[in-house]
Amino acid sequence: MKPDFAAMSRKELRAYILKYPDDDEAFYAYMDRLKQNPNKSPLFPAPKSIDDLKNFPELLEKYRQQRQGEL
Repeated sequence: MKPDFAAMSRKELRAYILKYPDDDEAFYAYMDRLKQNPNKSPLFPAPKSIDDLKNFPELLEKYRQQRQGEL
C-alpha cells in the first residue's frame, strides 16, 4: 500500500524518495510540490565575484544551514 504523498510534508516526501528511489509516483509528487512553491526550490546562487569564489566553502556552508531551517 502506497503512502499518501499529498499528506506528507516536503521533508517527509524527500526522505521517502531517498529511501525508495525507484518509486516514480513519489518522484513526480515531489516534483509537483517543487513546482507549486518555486521560491523554495533547492538552488544555490552562483558566485557573483572572485571574492565569492574564494569564499565558496563558507558561503556553501551558510547556505546549507539556511536550507536546513526551511525544510
